[in-house]
Amino acid sequence: MALPPGTDDTEGEGAALPAPPARVTKTAKPIAAAEESEQKLLRVGGDKGLSLSERLAARMTTSLYQTPLHKLRLRGRHPLKLLGVLDDPAPGEAGLGERILAGRLIHAGHTAMVRDIDFAAPSHPLAWRDWAHGWSWLRDLEVSPADEKSRCLAAEALVARWLDQFQSFEAGAWRADVSGRRLLMALAHAPLILSSTNQQYRARLLGGIATWARHLDRAAFRLPDSLARAEALAGLYAAGMLIPGGEVRAGAALAGLEKLLPALVLPDGGMITRAPVDALALAELLLLAGSAGPALGMREPLVFADSLGRLVPSLRGLMLGDDIIGAWHGGAAIGTAPLEALAKRAATGTALSRSGRWSGYYRLVAGKTVVVVDAGPPPPARLALSGHAGTLAFEMSDGKDRLITNCGGERGLASPLPGPLAAGLRTTAAHSTLTIADTNSTRIREDGGLGLGVEEATVQLRSSEAGHWLEAGHDGYAKRFGMLVKRRLFLSVDGQDLRGEDAIEAAPAGRLRRRPERDFDIRFHLGPGVAATPTADSAGALLKLPGGRLWAMKARGGTVSIEPSLWIDPAGTLHKTQQLVVSGRTEKAVASIGWSFKRAGR
Repeated sequence: MALPPGTDDTEGEGAALPAPPARVTKTAKPIAAAEESEQKLLRVGGDKGLSLSERLAARMTTSLYQTPLHKLRLRGRHPLKLLGVLDDPAPGEAGLGERILAGRLIHAGHTAMVRDIDFAAPSHPLAWRDWAHGWSWLRDLEVSPADEKSRCLAAEALVARWLDQFQSFEAGAWRADVSGRRLLMALAHAPLILSSTNQQYRARLLGGIATWARHLDRAAFRLPDSLARAEALAGLYAAGMLIPGGEVRAGAALAGLEKLLPALVLPDGGMITRAPVDALALAELLLLAGSAGPALGMREPLVFADSLGRLVPSLRGLMLGDDIIGAWHGGAAIGTAPLEALAKRAATGTALSRSGRWSGYYRLVAGKTVVVVDAGPPPPARLALSGHAGTLAFEMSDGKDRLITNCGGERGLASPLPGPLAAGLRTTAAHSTLTIADTNSTRIREDGGLGLGVEEATVQLRSSEAGHWLEAGHDGYAKRFGMLVKRRLFLSVDGQDLRGEDAIEAAPAGRLRRRPERDFDIRFHLGPGVAATPTADSAGALLKLPGGRLWAMKARGGTVSIEPSLWIDPAGTLHKTQQLVVSGRTEKAVASIGWSFKRAGR
């Protein structure tokens, strides 16, 4: 392939980057909507989690819910019926439904026998208890292949047993976000749990639904801005809409969501937590709660439609050619099924976004090649306890084959991963990016939160007739090593040539008193089924994709080695893979490594 005009190819074919357009013209325009020459994304709040006063207030609030005064507030009339039923956009798993009918509740790798079940037993993992208290198992029962009568009887037996155990406040079962989820599940699957002719059971269940809503009248508004608060408010809104006489409640919940959603969903549709699994959860939540209006012949609230209109295209913009979203910031990879379900239900359909001026994710597409880059800082500690230290990592696909990927994540998997593996997936080394001195670009604390590290990320994105350029950098190593990291990418217009340069520069003198030289590694984790063969000069490798296509990788300025790696797919299956590691050492706190991936043949 001929190189763009002005490209110096003396270092080896495909190794050098062409210069990006010097200014914005008709043939060289930013892909992002913004026209600034450089954008900065700041990690506001950094490593500061919830304050001591916030934690004390949460404990005090929980204590208040156990007082006779709160019990008095929960009293009220029990509804005789519901006005409608929610439309659940997230189908359950028929296999899990069959197991429930066989007497087993299975979630997060844990099995509890239905007979004489104690929902609050300490032997149940917290993830299982949250799932069980939220009644999400109703989704699985709903789609089990058994006849309707068997499904209803099984659901009613579990509901009755839960009601027996949690008639009054219990911290885990009545937690605001869990209660909101339980309300949504009950309102969505009411035909399954309210078909009984036992009037006493029906009255207890309808009374419970009304009581949880009264609890959320206060509890939902005391949560910090988060996805948990969205769950609580969404449940409260749906209850207000579908329980007779709930107009004031629905209005208050909607007002809370109108204030909360713009704080969670960024202008470009990204989530404030930067985790795609959170974006998926919020989108499904809005579709579920938003169906309350149409169930009554009314429109969904404007804030629901507006948030979904930004969320879904941004989420789909993170897909590679295999229609799978990679594991970013604590979440597992997301498979095709939930994304297809969103596309069918959301007004934006299959639209996708390419630029992330606020979210920090960018998508480059040319020919059959897709590149997704994380060019933003990690989320603040108070927003996410499972973020990744993978700033400037990228994933790449050629058609349906993943060529470059990150190793994976845990949150969202059906079964938990072993602790050391889950922790390792969050490290910088588990991402396709540069690591200095085998140290994370952002610290991962013992409590799981993200500590000091990347506070500011810069990014510049442009395109022309030659292809797409992305230049980004971060300060994650500035305070510790006195070094800044920059990554430049160029994707040719036909998608057959990706070139990059990873540079280490000395930070301003005031950032650190001394700058000892450091070893560094640039890792490219290969997708499942990609076979790597080293070149004789240790400066590259030949890569064969599962579909048969060949790519040649070359590097200058460091040595290339091939090492074992892994990838966790959306189902939680571990695939043994390989990684290309380009190693070097700084000189006067400076280094520059050029590299390229070029398709060999068609």
